[in-house]
Amino acid sequence: MIRSFAKFLPICALFALTSLAASVSLAEGDSWYPSKWGADDTLGAINELSPEGVLEAAKLIKTGKTYSLAVETGRQTPAYGSRSFQLFAVASGDGTGAAMGRNRGTFNDDWMTTWLGIGTQIDGLGHLGIDHLYYNGTHVSDFWQADGLTRFGTHLLPPIVTRGVLLDIAGLKQVEMLAGGTPIHVSDIKAAAKLQGIELRRGDVVIFNTGWQALATSDPTKFLASEPGLDVDGAEYLAKLGVVAIGADTWGLDVLPNPDPELLFPVHQILLAKNGIYVLENIRTDELVADSAWEFLFVLGQPKFVGAVQMVINPIAIR
Repeated sequence: MIRSFAKFLPICALFALTSLAASVSLAEGDSWYPSKWGADDTLGAINELSPEGVLEAAKLIKTGKTYSLAVETGRQTPAYGSRSFQLFAVASGDGTGAAMGRNRGTFNDDWMTTWLGIGTQIDGLGHLGIDHLYYNGTHVSDFWQADGLTRFGTHLLPPIVTRGVLLDIAGLKQVEMLAGGTPIHVSDIKAAAKLQGIELRRGDVVIFNTGWQALATSDPTKFLASEPGLDVDGAEYLAKLGVVAIGADTWGLDVLPNPDPELLFPVHQILLAKNGIYVLENIRTDELVADSAWEFLFVLGQPKFVGAVQMVINPIAIR
């Protein structure tokens, strides 16, 4: 569905404040580049992956059960700002047209026009920066083109195959759904991991269950108005652990509104720009929670659309 951008003007104003704060921070010597993987690196935390890590994560497979961690994406999918999705089916007539060849072949085809940051998605390193600087201090003018990114395109990412961890923050708080604006702090991350008997490790993909995804179908307007999510201290903690990607069953991962009213999506900046850690949004967590599947083999091979900033994905959990 197409939505008016007018209601997001306050967010744009806040983003301007965020950029201003970022400029001040950089001026004060907040050094976050070059990357620890080198000034020319474009992959970020994916460098934490290895064949040895894949083999270790594969040992988590005990039952062979698979889980799709993606929501269905369609015309009614609630999406940030003006993002929308349209798919059109094309048929060879209405069932009465001429068939092809002696074998009487007929066909259906389709095409679509869509934003790639809709539904279950991965944010690439060219998605959100700090005052026009992105991962490894790369200025937007060095990689942005109207027909696609020349650097940081999601088509350049290798498969992400590693240990996945689900942290049930809603379960920790003993609620079905966290309230919008509820921050996830370091203390929550540590408490959930302890309760579930999970040790977070370098190279993990960490996913949060907040219960918020249930609103996507029951109350899309409320779903987009705010969200529980990761706050700055939690993001910095996970970044220091060396995780590869962080996701949640929310549309934006960050807590919204942020406890600091002058900040908007600071977690995206910490993860993507400063640490090269990928952001996963609208992850389906309900089946994992139902099975208490706290750790699993995580598998993601994204479509290779050249130059894409983000990408609609269907990550798979296997246990």
